[in-house]
Amino acid sequence: MSGAQGGQARPRVRATDDAGPRGTRVPGGGFARQVHAEWTKFRTIRGWVAGLVVAALVTALLGLLSASSSHASCGPTDAACPAVPVGPDGGAVNDKFFFVHRSLTGDGSITVRVTSMTGQIRKPDATPGVRNVVSGVVPWAKAGVLVKDGTRQGSAYAAVMVTGAHGVRMQHNYTHDVAGRPGGVSRQSPRWLRLTRSGETVTGAESADGARWTTLGSVRLAGLPATVRIGMFAASPGDLTVTRGDLGGSVTAVRFAETTAVFDEVSLGGGTSGEAWRHDDVGVTLEPDGSPHHPGRAETSGATFTVTGVGDIGPSAEGMSVENTLTGVPAGLIVVIVVAVSFVTAEYRRGLIRTSLLAVPARGRVVAAKAVVIVAVTFVAALAACAVAVTYGTGILRDNGNQVLPVPWLTEVRVVAGVAALFAATAVLALGLGFLFRSSAAAVTGAIAVTVVPHILATASVLPAEAAQWLLRLTPAAGFAIWQSVPEYAHVLDTYTPQAGYYPLPPWAGLAVSCGYAALAVALAIVRLHRSDV
Repeated sequence: MSGAQGGQARPRVRATDDAGPRGTRVPGGGFARQVHAEWTKFRTIRGWVAGLVVAALVTALLGLLSASSSHASCGPTDAACPAVPVGPDGGAVNDKFFFVHRSLTGDGSITVRVTSMTGQIRKPDATPGVRNVVSGVVPWAKAGVLVKDGTRQGSAYAAVMVTGAHGVRMQHNYTHDVAGRPGGVSRQSPRWLRLTRSGETVTGAESADGARWTTLGSVRLAGLPATVRIGMFAASPGDLTVTRGDLGGSVTAVRFAETTAVFDEVSLGGGTSGEAWRHDDVGVTLEPDGSPHHPGRAETSGATFTVTGVGDIGPSAEGMSVENTLTGVPAGLIVVIVVAVSFVTAEYRRGLIRTSLLAVPARGRVVAAKAVVIVAVTFVAALAACAVAVTYGTGILRDNGNQVLPVPWLTEVRVVAGVAALFAATAVLALGLGFLFRSSAAAVTGAIAVTVVPHILATASVLPAEAAQWLLRLTPAAGFAIWQSVPEYAHVLDTYTPQAGYYPLPPWAGLAVSCGYAALAVALAIVRLHRSDV
């Protein structure tokens, strides 16, 4: 008796131009076998494979094209821009200040009293052509005591300082900041500051009267040499103003500012030398004729030091970042969405989904197996594309004279692998929508509307910053935070908006939001399959 006569024949999936390899039977037992079957389907359909290749090429080539079209130079002679200083952790830093210092060999300390902190700020000109300079200090103007591994920009340091509006702080190695007592400084309310070095450990302390001291913290500066520089410094970042643009975005202007601090009661202990105080304008910008642009200065009157400085000591975001090479990602995501949706809807369109489900008792396995396959193939394709874009794109940017912000190698790996994971999460989201809508047009439109469109709206200066931040918190576009290579720092004033490349969620938290939406779409797809005939 034949199978058709004695019982129900086993269904087989035959190849068409959209789904299923010729003569391949969809296995019913074991999840691994189901994944293998879905992988066989995927790799056999040339359109799907070609779609992933196109997605990878679009991502890489658009990024490289964008890098090739970006050129920069510094100065009237179109000279190459100087390299960005790199801190001990491999990140880009600002390291520009005026330093009055001596050498310290071995252990030792410095104690000073700060009696005054004043400054000047350039404001928008009230009368065209007439400089509008007013008295005042910007919030993160800094003056205090410093221990540093020489005067080379980017070298390790620890400092205790008074600030324009953030009280006393202890900072070290550019990215680390500890708050002390709030309040300003004046002749009626001076501040005593102290740094003590013991081997590689530097301890900071402050006092209101020079007798009762409060320890701010101790930090380890790995590799600190036996002889370092110790002394007083002053620095002032520019005055930052942000105004609303015509299209709803923000317009940022940074204008000159300097700060002047008065130090007395200077006391040195330990291995400080008896040499004269040295004056260094660390990181000063030079004019084409070699003269300093906005130089700092210092004056000594008896035991009183008056130090004036410009610039800042801290992390830097002045330049292009590695994610600037990933401008092709939104376009690549759109192609991936089309492929992932088609991976589902092609079976509905050809009437093959019923056959696949009849061959698998647990319907959720079909969704899960397709999700595993689309995650794997999308991640691999996107990983290759992003690695090419970042590796070669940053080189092209530098060759074109751009300042590319250096980042630790682990950050660069996180950007490349994280964006590939964003591609994979978006593909799974699109896959789930394919099962839910069962229509290619509806699923593709929905996936693009909740992933790519919110990101474009949030970063294209067409929405207020608050609205843009909410979009990047609550939609699957939150995952774009994974490519932010330079984080927001509380002790650095900047335009922390999506339009400026800053995202409201930390990188991994943003990616987790995208993954959460993908998991929800898959779960809803499984529920619908269990409640429907097909």
